[in-house]
Amino acid sequence: MRAANLDEVYFLPERRPRHKLGVEHFGHRVAMLRQAIKPHPKFHIIELTDISFSVEYTLPKVKTQFAGDQLVFLFGSDVIPTLGDWPKVDRLLKDVELVIGLRQHTDLKRIKQQIEQLPIQSSAVSIISSYAPTISSGKVRSALRRGTKAEGLLTSVERYSNQNWLYVSLPVE
Repeated sequence: MRAANLDEVYFLPERRPRHKLGVEHFGHRVAMLRQAIKPHPKFHIIELTDISFSVEYTLPKVKTQFAGDQLVFLFGSDVIPTLGDWPKVDRLLKDVELVIGLRQHTDLKRIKQQIEQLPIQSSAVSIISSYAPTISSGKVRSALRRGTKAEGLLTSVERYSNQNWLYVSLPVE
């Protein structure tokens, strides 16, 4: 939030995340996210009814909710290689700002080249060093399945997962 100079951060979990296997029910994922952001009063969750984020349907709802505000989308650098393939991505990039957090093992030169290939019109794009470049949801899910510790796995989230028997019967990625 500080690195991107933002007033608040809103998480927008997808009901059915693309390209991710072995995720729990949306309600449980939102509950774990609530546990994770509890100590941060400027972090919030938006629960939209859309199955997955879409530029065509979800973006107009977000723009309406935050009318008059500059929208800034935060992405990990691992999203950039596929961002150009999103349907109607040109509409997304037309009037939102992008902040790209560098993930572990990211080739900065390659990311910059991939950004140059995007159909960016008036968007501002910033690249920042990630606060936690080695943490990923996949590593956290894997640790929960195995009952092991992982960097970034918060005690509150681990406790919620264990109390609700989450990830115990899902396949290992």
